[in-house]
Amino acid sequence: MDADVVVIGAGAAGLAAARSLGRRKLRVLLLEARDRIGGRVLSHSIAGIATPAELGAEFIHGPAARTKALLREAGSAAIDMGGDAWVRENGGLRCDEESFASSARIFEASRSLPDDESVEQFLRRFENDGALRETAQSARAFVEGFEAADPAIASVKAIADEFESGTDSTSARPLGGYGPMFAQLRDDCERAGVAFALSTRVRRISWRPDGVAVEVTDSRGKSQTLHARAAIVTLPVGVLRHRGDETEVGFTPELPAAKRAALARIEMGHVVKVALAFRTAFWELVTGGRYHDAAFFYIEGQPIPTFWTQLPIRSRLIVAWVGGPGAVALSGVRAADLIEKALHGFGKLLGDTELARREFVGGHTHDWSDDPFARGAYSYVAVGGGNARAVLAAPLDDTLFFAGEATSSDGQGGTVNGAIETGERAAAQAAAALGVKEIG
Repeated sequence: MDADVVVIGAGAAGLAAARSLGRRKLRVLLLEARDRIGGRVLSHSIAGIATPAELGAEFIHGPAARTKALLREAGSAAIDMGGDAWVRENGGLRCDEESFASSARIFEASRSLPDDESVEQFLRRFENDGALRETAQSARAFVEGFEAADPAIASVKAIADEFESGTDSTSARPLGGYGPMFAQLRDDCERAGVAFALSTRVRRISWRPDGVAVEVTDSRGKSQTLHARAAIVTLPVGVLRHRGDETEVGFTPELPAAKRAALARIEMGHVVKVALAFRTAFWELVTGGRYHDAAFFYIEGQPIPTFWTQLPIRSRLIVAWVGGPGAVALSGVRAADLIEKALHGFGKLLGDTELARREFVGGHTHDWSDDPFARGAYSYVAVGGGNARAVLAAPLDDTLFFAGEATSSDGQGGTVNGAIETGERAAAQAAAALGVKEIG
């Protein structure tokens, strides 16, 4: 045996699982197709900018106890965002005291529906309701922007359950970005004896009740088969669902019908996210400092409508964002053109595109939808998905275990904390199956 447990994927779930198993004195091999750890967390430092550009996950949603504990271990902390939200309409900007998340309360009414339906179908009920029409429009924007979901596909009951869980109720950010926390996880893994194999693509996972064989290819194109008593799979849904080329990950035997049906009911949301670095935080000074404490800006009718600052940290970095169908519409657009669209949109929002262009020093983005190791940003449940996340999380033959944000069934799908918790859960399941006692 090459290991007791092979962990596939070195994102938040894989690192958490590997650390937990290593601390149980199991031999752990952590495989990662990229040449780095972190998965869909990608911190990019920019010279002279106080905060890193988080090109992947950036925020901390809800209580997130495990994330906050890990941040403390890394000497960091979660900081509340605060700040104002501004919306451009009728040629000017107004301060918006109602957030998109507050509009999502409209989904609570979906609990009385006899059957699940799409968010779009549910919200059509309010098209002719003068009192709720605007709330419904804001709720649709919440689903597209916050959930990165297509309202025509997303399950309204799943959205309501997630909102009820409290995950969407508050947002914070890790002080100094996610980088220190992931470095802590990596260091903890190494101290626990976990072996890392980066730039190693998994081609096929063969499993049976007494072990797994994992076919891999390294960066030089050399293939080999690794053997272990069990495996924890933390690959994103987009990767697990992908078929038809050399990046496909196969299973022998094929995953059971229930598992495949669950995968079919979990979609990957799509996002375009652009970090814009400026010479000064000029938006804090225009119009007499009116936007000095701005956290979010929103402008309708633009390809990239949402922008945020780094508050409470004062920074010269602005992040531009569009999710759901708006992101899909920008599929295939070159990075340079996305940066240009984001810059133009931010300047137009402030009413001075030339000022924004003069202050601009550079932009950065990452196409997660085109990334063969992600194939999307984060997951959401499609109509009729019901318990799809729980089914995806279920172990197979006490040999194959599943983790990752898509397997989080308590409202934390799509979050770093959900990924961490599922990694630790899968590690406990694998350890129990191998007859290893709990830590402590």
